[in-house]
Amino acid sequence: MDFPRIGSEPLTEIDTSVKNRITINVGGVRHETFLSTLANIPDTRLSWLTESSAAFYDPIKKEYFFDRHPGVFAQVLNYYRTGKLHCPTDICGPLFEEELNFWGIDEKQMEPCCWANYTQHREAELNLKAFVGPGFEDLKEDENEVAGSCGSNDRFFNFWHRIRPKIWRFLDEPYSSKRARVGEI
Repeated sequence: MDFPRIGSEPLTEIDTSVKNRITINVGGVRHETFLSTLANIPDTRLSWLTESSAAFYDPIKKEYFFDRHPGVFAQVLNYYRTGKLHCPTDICGPLFEEELNFWGIDEKQMEPCCWANYTQHREAELNLKAFVGPGFEDLKEDENEVAGSCGSNDRFFNFWHRIRPKIWRFLDEPYSSKRARVGEI
């Protein structure tokens, strides 16, 4: 087998393997892979590393460093290796979405088995917006008051006791409002 040469010295198979490896440190966790793996998904932040991008390179440690979530990066790197993007169940959807945006990966590449877990925060936001309606006009004002004082249990307790009867009436009495009647259908 003929190996490529650098100058007059032939490279061995081991030298070629080492030369094609890359070390990526994400949030203090080191990951090693081949440059060819990073080239599998073009036009992404990791594929740019194959083009000798020095922006995140630490020449002393001989690695690229990104101050990002290491658990999410493991899934990102696995996507480059397998072509299948999965969302870990212990990571909330908005965090995973933010990390995908940073790495330049389209969320539409998510595997169907993980899509519900990944998007459940969007459904929760829509459901919470449905509560703002007749009888809930003061909800946004109270919400802002509570958000500004996260450390105050008394304010949250008071807010909850004011809003709880409205929520129960909305859910338990189908004719209490137009929105409640829509949920009955």
